[in-house]
Amino acid sequence: MLVSKNRDISLLRNNEKQSLRRFLSLYIFLVLALISLLSIFYYQSQEKLMFSNQRTVLSGYATEQVKKLKILHHYFPTRYKYPRDERFNSAIYDIERVLIFSTLENRNINLDKSIYRTGNKIHFIKYLDDYYLGAMYLIIEIDEDRSWHKETILHIIGIGTVLLIILAIFGLFFVRLFLKPMKNSIELLDNFIKDTTHELNTPISAILANIEMMDKSVMAKKNIKKLSRINIAAKTVSHLYQDLTYLVLGHQRSSNDENIDLKELILNRVDYFYILAQSKKISFELDLEDASLFIDPIKIARVIDNLISNAIKYNKRNGTIKIVLRKNYFLISDTGIGIKSDKIKAVFDRYSRFNHSVGGFGIGLNIVKSIADEYNLKIEVTSIVEEGTTFKVVF
Repeated sequence: MLVSKNRDISLLRNNEKQSLRRFLSLYIFLVLALISLLSIFYYQSQEKLMFSNQRTVLSGYATEQVKKLKILHHYFPTRYKYPRDERFNSAIYDIERVLIFSTLENRNINLDKSIYRTGNKIHFIKYLDDYYLGAMYLIIEIDEDRSWHKETILHIIGIGTVLLIILAIFGLFFVRLFLKPMKNSIELLDNFIKDTTHELNTPISAILANIEMMDKSVMAKKNIKKLSRINIAAKTVSHLYQDLTYLVLGHQRSSNDENIDLKELILNRVDYFYILAQSKKISFELDLEDASLFIDPIKIARVIDNLISNAIKYNKRNGTIKIVLRKNYFLISDTGIGIKSDKIKAVFDRYSRFNHSVGGFGIGLNIVKSIADEYNLKIEVTSIVEEGTTFKVVF
């Protein structure tokens, strides 16, 4: 029940993260799209405003140039020099759109537009009612003043930044509002597990303590077997309680690292799991040398307990568990069902189980991996299906 609730919390948290990522991705996309569209519209409006201002100026230049062309037309051919102006360049085309004369720098002409940009030049087209010098089109060319462009970009950046900050504040508000029901559910389940886990400690400890104090010498053989089953069940629940306590509350306690005698700890944990192993007629083979490790005693106990517990759960009846301890590593091997090679990388994933016919909830090895990562311990897993699995912890 507790593990199921814990799995629900994990799923809720994963759903919360996925929902948050999806919402933020959609929100960021919409915000950027909105700012981009507003920037494009603003840029286009500023460009139109620039053309409108330039049209007024260029129209004045065109009127002056037409007067000069009219004078040249009346005095032609005694006067034949095309009128020029330092403020602009110009050109004239006939009714067939054939060039008559030009001082333009950019000859890319579009006579169907009244004003347009070509490269870094602005062209203004004026249609002539009187064909002076045979011209129907007058083109005025000036250099484009790009100051409007720089000012527009600066405005877009400034306004866009302010708008982005405002929308980010709204987004943060909506994210909190969106995730509030899910967070409330997670907190409710989390508090339920913490409270329930805490309440389990007292009855489990009482059961184990009373079993140890019972005088088996005055008990019938039948009752001794029943007591042994109770002891196995109590230790199984106790092991699960310790995993849940570490999983739920472990991140809240600070580590109290010290030099741990691994040989003594392994012997102690083997003795603890002996009765569980005996229920499947599993024997231990120990090859232990003296070794120590600077680590939190509770955390290294969780590593060893979960590896031994796994070796019991997934071992065959009448199987063997071999534990080897050396100065820089220890390994725990079983003669169990083994793990397929393509599944080995996933054994440390929380709630992953590859055989649902035996006990376990898929949290033990995840705890082992998290502790190993915290203390830079290297875990090597080798396994052969139907022959057994070995977990080697290098330190």
